[in-house]
Amino acid sequence: MNQPLALVIDDEPDICELLTLTLGRMDVQTESATDVASAKTLLGKHDFDLCLTDMRLPDGDGLELVDWMQTNVPGVPVAVITAHGNVETAVQALKLGAFDFISKPLDLGNLRNIVENALRIDAVSQQKSKLLGDSSRMHELREMIDRVARSQAPVHISGESGTGKELVARLIHDIGPRAEGPFVPVNCGAIPAELMESEFFGHRKGSFTGAVNDKAGLLQCAQDGTLFLDEIADLPLAMQVKLLRVIQEKKVRPVGAAQEETVDVRILSATHRNLSSMVAGGDFREDLYYRINVIELNVPALRERGDDVLMLADHILKRLKGTATLHEDTRNAFLTYAFPGNVRELENMLERAVTLCASGTIMPVDLHMRDAAEPSTPLKISAPGAKLGDQVEDVQRQAIVEALEKTRYNKTAAAKLLGLSFRQLRYRIKKLGID
Repeated sequence: MNQPLALVIDDEPDICELLTLTLGRMDVQTESATDVASAKTLLGKHDFDLCLTDMRLPDGDGLELVDWMQTNVPGVPVAVITAHGNVETAVQALKLGAFDFISKPLDLGNLRNIVENALRIDAVSQQKSKLLGDSSRMHELREMIDRVARSQAPVHISGESGTGKELVARLIHDIGPRAEGPFVPVNCGAIPAELMESEFFGHRKGSFTGAVNDKAGLLQCAQDGTLFLDEIADLPLAMQVKLLRVIQEKKVRPVGAAQEETVDVRILSATHRNLSSMVAGGDFREDLYYRINVIELNVPALRERGDDVLMLADHILKRLKGTATLHEDTRNAFLTYAFPGNVRELENMLERAVTLCASGTIMPVDLHMRDAAEPSTPLKISAPGAKLGDQVEDVQRQAIVEALEKTRYNKTAAAKLLGLSFRQLRYRIKKLGID
């Protein structure tokens, strides 16, 4: 088996020698260049498996080279070496297509992780994501997933609730160089604020009441893999500060620990909310926004995907392993329905229809579709003479039950639908005796 070949670009002899020795111990051969011009010449002559370049070079900079490589040698992953603390330049390099970055002074452990991840790219680059749909929006999304999977840049996935943002995150992980590592999804809105630091960073035995053992945090559990932060907009501002430092320094300090621990984790995030509006309103930190939003992927709503809804419906029915089929009127109704709950609503609709449909042919009436312009079902108010408090509780109970049914009993999603916090919903469920 041929040894991998890497191109090292730096005009400092000491750095070149350090990189060459480190890569050599990893059985990676190297070629060296001291400027942009000679690097381009070498890239045209050899088939490199990896490129490491400094940002400041005598005849240009690393950003120029990264941009040039995306057009001329797009199959070569390139990592850039930045000055310590120069976050803006590192983010710009990632946006231009760099695979990853490493700051000076060089952390050799981090460097080895970057090299290993880069060399794993070829083994997975031919896999294709399998998001269903033939619409132009889905073709564009699949192409973007294939591109960003090669990178280590943080990716923010936006889109309405129910569009499949977690599926997109899993695909980015599964076809990327970290596929053999863990994929750790976490719903940021479901973790109580007082437990967040312990959940994310872990804790040491005895660090607080109830800490009877050492516990690894979510970041440590995602080591060498991917941490998916769903509904990141729900993170409290204090936790946003700590997460930003972890992304920048790649280190965490468990609660009660004296020393920091190095973590090698790729961060993917998602939310259905408008983060830029939250930044403008002071509800989300601007510096964290720019770090997690290096690359943004938008997952289209189901109503924007044309005939894809019919393909998805057939796929869901097949997965349910029933004999039910869609009547032609139902297929036509799907093409005109707005699907405010997106793919999740389609799944719920079909699961219910398959269960309740006696004829085996699903008609529009079996789906209980509600047009967006149609008024809501009237609330059932108690009979005259009933106490006002009881009537209010009946209204609350009905609204909560409907929200829970609509979200498949996902309390976090139901709380958002009702405009409540997770704790407020949990309190009302208990108070109203909802099972």
